Amino acid sequence: MAHNCLQCIKYLMFVFNLLFWLGGCGILGVGIWLAVTQGNFATLSSSFPSLSAANLLIVTGTFVMIIGFVGCIGAIKENKCLLLSFFIMLLIIFLLELTVVILFFVYTDKIDKYAQRDLKKGLHLYGTDGNIGLTNAWSIIQTDFRCCGVSNYTDWFEVYNTTRVPDSCCLEFSENCGLHSPGTWWKAPCYETVKVWLQENLLAVGIFGLCTAMVQEVTQKRSCLQGTRTSDNEINKLQ
Repeated sequence: MAHNCLQCIKYLMFVFNLLFWLGGCGILGVGIWLAVTQGNFATLSSSFPSLSAANLLIVTGTFVMIIGFVGCIGAIKENKCLLLSFFIMLLIIFLLELTVVILFFVYTDKIDKYAQRDLKKGLHLYGTDGNIGLTNAWSIIQTDFRCCGVSNYTDWFEVYNTTRVPDSCCLEFSENCGLHSPGTWWKAPCYETVKVWLQENLLAVGIFGLCTAMVQEVTQKRSCLQGTRTSDNEINKLQ
């Protein structure tokens, strides 16, 4: 009975990592597609132009693929070395996430001020030649998150030097709706809205990683138990 349960855990671990690997393939594919077709898509920072959605997806997808592949092979082959490597990679990712979270909370005020200042600086590049990535990013963020500007919609007044916002800020999109009254625009600040969304999703990622580590630990114990049983059988045969 116990052997069947352990076998079930083994194949569940394989399926889990297979899905993890396929997810990495999908993320990498989207990142490459964005890099080829949209250039610096979703580049919001004028100081760090390489910090784009395409590059982030490519890096994330690559890491997820590697981890998923190692986990798949390690689970199905019951290879202790691969399983240990898989566990170490998950541990490193968890520690990095923990470090980032701690640094974020310690320096949250400084980070917020710098980020908002940099994003407001980037607003002045909106709609200009050679900045299609930044323009598309702000349009999508303001539309999807139903927000306007970095801290509020008045951030755009400095960009246009008049009482105007991009059409993506409008409650109901229409041509030149950004020229209408503030009552027709989103009021939520994009920085705080996106920040809350990221915090909620980082928590989900942390929980996901913890569950993965627990499954990994069970699988490792299974491998150790099986290795012990194999050694005992060999000793019995020699006797």
